[in-house]
Amino acid sequence: MTPKMASAAFTRTTSRWVFPSADAETVAAIARLADELRLPAAAARILWKRGFRDAVSAGQFLNPRMEDLHNPFLLRDMDRAVARIEAAIAQGERVEIHGDYDVDGVTSTVVLKKALEMIGLNAAWHIPHRLNDGYGMQVASVEEAAGRGVRLIISVDNGIRATAAIARGLELGVDTIVTDHHLPESGDLPPALAIVNPNRADCSYPNANLCGAGVAFKLAHAILSRAGWPERKLYRVLESFLKLVAIATVADMVPLTGENRIIVKYGLAGLSDARNPGLRALLAVAGFKDRVPDAGEVGFRIAPAINASGRMDSAGQAMRMFLTADADEAMLIAQELFALNQERQTAERAVVNEIFAQCAATPVTDSDAALVFWGEGWHRGVVGIVASRVLHRYNRPAIVLGVENGVAQGSGRSIEAFHLLDALESMRELFTRFGGHAHAAGLTLPSVALEAFRERLRVYAAGVLSAEDLRPVVEIDAVLQMTELSDALWVALEQLGPFGMDNRCPLFAVRGVQLAGPPQIWKEKHLKVAVKQGTRTITMKAWNMAERAAELSTMGSMDIAFEIGRGWYGGWDLTAREFCAS
Repeated sequence: MTPKMASAAFTRTTSRWVFPSADAETVAAIARLADELRLPAAAARILWKRGFRDAVSAGQFLNPRMEDLHNPFLLRDMDRAVARIEAAIAQGERVEIHGDYDVDGVTSTVVLKKALEMIGLNAAWHIPHRLNDGYGMQVASVEEAAGRGVRLIISVDNGIRATAAIARGLELGVDTIVTDHHLPESGDLPPALAIVNPNRADCSYPNANLCGAGVAFKLAHAILSRAGWPERKLYRVLESFLKLVAIATVADMVPLTGENRIIVKYGLAGLSDARNPGLRALLAVAGFKDRVPDAGEVGFRIAPAINASGRMDSAGQAMRMFLTADADEAMLIAQELFALNQERQTAERAVVNEIFAQCAATPVTDSDAALVFWGEGWHRGVVGIVASRVLHRYNRPAIVLGVENGVAQGSGRSIEAFHLLDALESMRELFTRFGGHAHAAGLTLPSVALEAFRERLRVYAAGVLSAEDLRPVVEIDAVLQMTELSDALWVALEQLGPFGMDNRCPLFAVRGVQLAGPPQIWKEKHLKVAVKQGTRTITMKAWNMAERAAELSTMGSMDIAFEIGRGWYGGWDLTAREFCAS
């Protein structure tokens, strides 16, 4: 089956640039903040724009503390979960952890298994096969666990919608503790003994934005806090777990603010001393043997390799890599994961090329507020990544599905203004399974329902989204003169990180600059652009913008939105995100 979409013409939408306030009073206040914090003015502008407008709050943001992690027992049912685990240890029961096949699920499983081992419980683990088993706890997997003598299942990064599987477990004498962060189904909770989820309606935990590994980490914290250890030892062990939890937090694209910022800040710093043979091998194969990756590099190089295990084969490979004590075995598995990731990239490119070729032949219309694509044999392990690519190209919700044996299974990604899970809830009768978040979801439906689904989503989105919602926004954090680009600014930006959702990498702008030479096409699809302002000339990279070389050459004066990032060989470099004529 070829990809399906509405037909009509799609023209490149002009981005709307939004600049920060520059009134005299604000400028003076930012200057005072910069003086108090001893930061470059540009860094103070970023803090001000993000709501840190006094030295105390800004200092707390720049220097988060481990001690500011919330008490795990503030999570509803945490006391019940810990008590049941302690009872299982006392009674010598068999316990099994049921995870998920992505980065979040794998790291959740590893962290909880290691924590349980520290208090004398050697729990087994089970992660479903993406293609053979599908997402989440299944009735069959619970029945198999019961057959192995398991009496307690602890889910991580899934379970909140596994009502049938958990109910079947009760029939077989198996209790379930759910630890999850996904939204429950229509507010209903499964019949689990304990449900530890900051997104359940009756939970008042201060951080609703934990990823699955974050929730598993809170359970680990709660369990170990009852072990009678000195506080220093407890926090040393917790910091060791944060290395994996940080990778999951970045990969799951949850807000990097508050408690999540503490997790990622300390977790990434801890990668400089990775003790786990699997994590050490993963970093080495990724090229980080002698330096620590930042959040962007974790998301771009580390997380995809872990994900590749579950996307292309079995997540059991990644689990074994993190659990082995054999450095040689860990290195071999890490190399296999990166080979799988290359295979994933090939499969991804094939689907992307097919979709964009179809878009060229039958263009997307400006009135299409949401897009649905499907294809026979598209690898289900890459459709979520492809949906992200489509979203970024057209700036509207996108769902991509692979079809096999009359069943369509895939993933969707959405823009800020569109709650994707609410949209799916409005047509739930179409689906065999679905679930997710406001801006990311997974779904399964019969292929005969695809046309109806595409049309209903398009109509639903058209009723919710305005033309302005579909227009890309270039939100500038600070306007710079090129003379302000310096090592001091880069050091200050390192303090503002890690960057991700709700603390995105600052987007700077230089205005009225001129080309210092024709744009150079680099590796066929990228650009290197040299620009000058006054007496200073700088070069920026522009990823996937080779087709704009001729357009840029005609601009006599231009504004550039750009990011300042870490150079691979040290120092910093500049990446252009958007250009427009001045």
